[in-house]
Amino acid sequence: MTAETVRVPLSDRSYDITIGANLIEQAGALLGPHLKRSRTAVVTDENVFVTQGERLREGLAASGIEADFITLPAGEATKSFAELEKLTGRLLDLGVERDDVVIAFGGGVIGDLTGFACSVLRRGCRFAQIPTTLLAQVDSAVGGKTAINVAQGKNLIGAFHQPVAVIADITSLDSLPMRELKAGYAEVVKYGLISDPDFFRWLEENGPALFEGNEGARIHAIKKSCEAKAAIVSADEKEKGARALLNLGHTFGHAFEAYFGYSNKLLHGEGVALGMALAFDYSASEGLCPAPDAERVKAHLKNTGLPSEISDLNSEITADIIAKYMMQDKKVEQGKLTLILAKAIGGAFIAKDSDLSTVTAFLKEKTGE
Repeated sequence: MTAETVRVPLSDRSYDITIGANLIEQAGALLGPHLKRSRTAVVTDENVFVTQGERLREGLAASGIEADFITLPAGEATKSFAELEKLTGRLLDLGVERDDVVIAFGGGVIGDLTGFACSVLRRGCRFAQIPTTLLAQVDSAVGGKTAINVAQGKNLIGAFHQPVAVIADITSLDSLPMRELKAGYAEVVKYGLISDPDFFRWLEENGPALFEGNEGARIHAIKKSCEAKAAIVSADEKEKGARALLNLGHTFGHAFEAYFGYSNKLLHGEGVALGMALAFDYSASEGLCPAPDAERVKAHLKNTGLPSEISDLNSEITADIIAKYMMQDKKVEQGKLTLILAKAIGGAFIAKDSDLSTVTAFLKEKTGE
């Protein structure tokens, strides 16, 4: 099946997202034009290294490119100051220069950490993304957001730093646990809910094929997602306006992730799924969105096996705790909460100055307090 290409147009920082099967074996040919010398550093995690490390090493070697692999612990906890210090030190020890290209080879954790490390290493060096999870292929690897987590919240320390290329190999998804694949799917659903009701309808019909490994369905879903994100990023690279729409569900979702300590008790995509359900429920409760649309969103998420109600978490979390974490959101301005809400499926909008007491009252209803 022929690979697809999506362009992210950002003037002299524009780059291509290549989407297809068995692209890791072609990594050397795809990245070679960006390299100043035939050597690169690859940052990955222990799981990806075991399952796919040799694929990438051989894919680079086929074009005469040598690779130094840096293997980090798997999991959200790796997005930390401690691991950032270790990674930048290792890259300096390897002699990485500003014109070199470091490869982030893994999921969103590896992409975010590596991108942030490259944004500060020698005041900025180049990097490429080879995302190996669905979530990273459709979201975190595209658009240049890089960050680490701190105790106060998720992604609060970071920088905008665009990659030189993104390679989304759908065959890398074959080794993903189904739970991770479904968590990534939440971000795919997000693009339909933001601005493309036809795409959401397509997902309702074709979601099962994507999970079953259908190549055409996977490529189409990833391409549509990347096209949607590229359009928003090119119009608002540093999230001064419309790019905030990409955070549909995230303000709620990040609060749950913080509560669970960014652990495997709740994956990022699972938090986003629950957050999108709450955003639509809240929109409906405020008379902004038809109730049937909110129910349709929740039904699709539930049918997929993703959380759509706070009760799905089997947790003692309270509305006040959720609200406290929500106020750490990066979009808070002058103490006012900004939410991404919806007028309909495909009709997301930015709601500035959202009333915290009203949101908390809504959450109390959802938690049964």
